Amino acid sequence: MTHQFFQEIQAELQQGATDNGHPFKFCTMATVGLDRVARLRTVRLRSVTEDMELTFFTDKRSKKIIHIKENKNVSLLFYHPEKLLQIRIEGIALIVKDKLLLNKYWQKVQPEQRRDYTTSLAPGSKLADPDAVEYLHDEEHFCALAIRPFKFEYLQLKRPNHLRVRYSLESYGWESEYLVP
Repeated sequence: MTHQFFQEIQAELQQGATDNGHPFKFCTMATVGLDRVARLRTVRLRSVTEDMELTFFTDKRSKKIIHIKENKNVSLLFYHPEKLLQIRIEGIALIVKDKLLLNKYWQKVQPEQRRDYTTSLAPGSKLADPDAVEYLHDEEHFCALAIRPFKFEYLQLKRPNHLRVRYSLESYGWESEYLVP
C-alpha cells in the first residue's frame, strides 16, 4: 500500500538530479562532527542510482568532509513547495576515492563552475576582502560524496489529512510504516 509513495520518492529524486528547474536539484545536508553540533548547508544533487545512492560534489577541504571523516551519518532534506512534499533521508556518506569515477564526475562540471574547486584557501577561511579570492591554475580540490540511504521519510502536506510514511532499509529490503504527521 505504501509502494506508490516510495516510487514517488524515486521519481522526484531522479528528476531533481536531471532537471535544473526541479526543486529537488538542491537540498539541505546535515553533518555532525566530533563537536556534536549539527551543521547544515545547501548542496546540489548530481545523480541518483537505481538503488537510491545519491551523489554530491564538494571541495575536499570543506567542513562537511571533516565531519564525514569523524561521523559518516548524514541527513538530507528536500522540499517541493508546489506539491507541499517533504522528503527526509538518513544515510551513510562515503567519500568517493575511485580516480576514474572522480575524473568522470569532473568532466561533468561546467568549465565556469570548476573554479569553485580551485580556491587557494579552503571554504570557510577568513577573507579581508570578498573580491580578493585567489584561484589556483594547476590544482583543484574536487571531491564527490556518495550517500547510501538507510531511511526515508515521506511527508505530503494536504487536507483534510497530512500523510507521513517512513521507509527503513532492512536486510530483506525496504520496510514501510505510516506515521502520525
